[in-house]
Amino acid sequence: MRIVSGIQPTGKLHLGNYLGAIRNWVRMQDENAAAGGETLFFLADLHSLSDHIPAETRREGVREMAAALIAAGVDPARAILFNQARVPAHAELCWLLNGTARMGWLNRMTQWKDKAGKNREGASVALFDYPVLQAADVLVYQATHVPVGEDQKQHLELARDIATKFNTDFGVELFPLPDPIIPPAAARIMSLRDGSAKMSKSDPSDMARINLADDDDLIAQKIKKAKTDPEPLPGEAAGLEARPEARNLVGIYAALADQSVDQVLARFAGQGFGAFKPALAELLVETLRPIRDRFVALKDDHDAIDRVLMAGAERAAALAAPTLDAAYRALGLFR
Repeated sequence: MRIVSGIQPTGKLHLGNYLGAIRNWVRMQDENAAAGGETLFFLADLHSLSDHIPAETRREGVREMAAALIAAGVDPARAILFNQARVPAHAELCWLLNGTARMGWLNRMTQWKDKAGKNREGASVALFDYPVLQAADVLVYQATHVPVGEDQKQHLELARDIATKFNTDFGVELFPLPDPIIPPAAARIMSLRDGSAKMSKSDPSDMARINLADDDDLIAQKIKKAKTDPEPLPGEAAGLEARPEARNLVGIYAALADQSVDQVLARFAGQGFGAFKPALAELLVETLRPIRDRFVALKDDHDAIDRVLMAGAERAAALAAPTLDAAYRALGLFR
């Protein structure tokens, strides 16, 4: 298997990022390495051009995300870790595939409709063309598998459509059709102040999230002050349906402990949050402390991070080169 996956370099990482994506990457890397496969993880800085971001903010986001991935267990010796912009083959193949992709296909992309909204005329071309770059991201490496969540299934289907049309139009068998990997259901981590809103770095209240760099005391304080309700915990998940804050805290505990919500509730049924919150805080502190310590030590060592990303980019570029060369030849382009 050759697995390829990218993540937006947003910076200011929190518990939701870790439990929602990063932890699954580490498990995927370990399993694929044990099976003799190759795994490529990239920081999608070219994709970030669809939004207006100051240059220094973009650079900081790439380095901070790389530091977080390494701290959480992504191992550059077992996976290829790099930032997209250091491998020009991504952008080159995207442009070549623009001749194959169709406006109608891109117009049907749900994320384009959602993000552009009613202001399509004011949206960037990069936002519209985002799925073609995603197709290039995986096709340039002859990826066999791509991890996708519900919101990305349509984009992988588009990549397969582009690959099929390119192969057919130019009489080649250049691009294999990548298959989806559906990761284990990722924990959906909500705000500590509002159980109906996702945990977010943009929330004006720092108390709404557990940041990866928070110390032990701050983590405990945030859990202690997290919004709850006065009712005791039920004995099964169905009893949390109308209790978003309670459901969120129990879900965090379940994700950290690798248990089901029902297993957690079996232990704490009938108890109030006066008993549950200290247990959750202790589990959070013990889980996040080693990650935080590595992250804090690494995040400001820009030279070390850049060396890892540059080494990964060299390996990735070597894998991409044969496919890019073949695409140019198939199109009759001299280079």
